[in-house]
Amino acid sequence: MSDYDDGVERYDVTPILKSRYFILPASAALVGLFIGAVRGSRLASLRFLAENAHRPPKTIRGWYLYNKTKNYKRMAAGLLSGGKDGVWVGIEDGLGQCGKPFDDLKEVGAGVGTAGAFSVVYRLPWRTGSRALLLGSMMGGGMGFLRWAREYLSRARGDFDT
Repeated sequence: MSDYDDGVERYDVTPILKSRYFILPASAALVGLFIGAVRGSRLASLRFLAENAHRPPKTIRGWYLYNKTKNYKRMAAGLLSGGKDGVWVGIEDGLGQCGKPFDDLKEVGAGVGTAGAFSVVYRLPWRTGSRALLLGSMMGGGMGFLRWAREYLSRARGDFDT
């Protein structure tokens, strides 16, 4: 099934791996990145305002430097928060696309994967990295339990379309 004319039939992987298995997790990670960036930058802006409310600038140059610093802090916090949310959503959606055995553990996988990624990126010591992995698995397990409880209650109520 190939375009080669040497008479040897080559194995084609295209029917097995559909392109949507790669596009959906990447687009979900991108959406998570944007949502996290907006939330993180808004929170950083409010934090900067609260930290500097006791000494407002009095000159034009002071206001310029105040807004410049606030915008840099907003960008940094937005990228950090967006990265966390993007990694989480990308891993979760990727595991959801893998099928039934991974679908039940996608939240736990997303928590452990995000904690592992940030442990490697920030070069955390072994003890701190293991705590981050434990916290990620607990958060993912909690989210998985909430998803299971929602499905259980909707089945008990008679809503079979969920």
